[in-house]
Amino acid sequence: MNPSSYRGYLYALIAFGTWGFLPVYWKQLHALPMLEILAHRMIWSAATMIIALAVLKDLAWLPALRNSPRTLLLVFAAALLTAANWITYLWAVETGFVAKISLGYFINPLLSVFLARLFLGERLRRGQKIAVSIAVAGVIYLTVSLGELPWIALSLAGTFGVYGLIRKKIDLSGMQFFSLEMTLLLVPALLLLLYTGQQAPAAWTAGAWPRLSLLLLGTGVVSAIPLVSFGAAARLIPLSSLGLMQYIAPSTQFILGVFLYKEPFTTVELIGYGFIWTALILYSLEGLHHTRTALRSSSLF
Repeated sequence: MNPSSYRGYLYALIAFGTWGFLPVYWKQLHALPMLEILAHRMIWSAATMIIALAVLKDLAWLPALRNSPRTLLLVFAAALLTAANWITYLWAVETGFVAKISLGYFINPLLSVFLARLFLGERLRRGQKIAVSIAVAGVIYLTVSLGELPWIALSLAGTFGVYGLIRKKIDLSGMQFFSLEMTLLLVPALLLLLYTGQQAPAAWTAGAWPRLSLLLLGTGVVSAIPLVSFGAAARLIPLSSLGLMQYIAPSTQFILGVFLYKEPFTTVELIGYGFIWTALILYSLEGLHHTRTALRSSSLF
């Protein structure tokens, strides 16, 4: 393995490890209103990314956006999906549903495959069809057994899945795309922060300095680090390896929810999650087999 591959796996570990442990960070802000946390996350993410682009002198792509209202519209739609994903995530952390967050990110790869078939016309291989079917069976089992849709998981997976569809249509790097997203959300975020300040004293004026205020400032950094690391990893290691490593994040979230935060986890949920885990194992093995077969075929020519 060459040095760049080692760096790639390290970047992937940083990305998925950070995403996995983020509930611990948000738990430290539990004293603040959820909408205030959301507003700060968007504002400081925008500030962090603008500074990063300026330091890296990666600004040459901005003038072309003036002649591309379609790109701006699509990125704004993606930004709204990000905001919806974040607010669902923060609400779930605040109300003690970290394990249910993990289910959303376990489902996401399978949902993305289904969405690609539905909207992009990509054909599903036999193993992928079976994996998606097993995952659907798991969701149906949880819905019938618990008497309600696992809406937290489906909301997180759905917003992230549709976000991925939009992302495929825009020719911008990860940093550029995320920077533009957060910049487009900057004004709504400032208005949201003003609104939450009218409802209750803001963290800046409620004697929260320095701990809570520093944590709020850090929301931009903890949002940017995994994204930048993921983008670097994607360029250095095979997509199949990156795909397998993505399960580090929901696995960590699941362990945190059940074992650290002692969230209830019933036998019914164990069986439902078992369907999803089985589907993921099958999906991953099928993907590895397909990749190896394609590599062997290409080596013959």
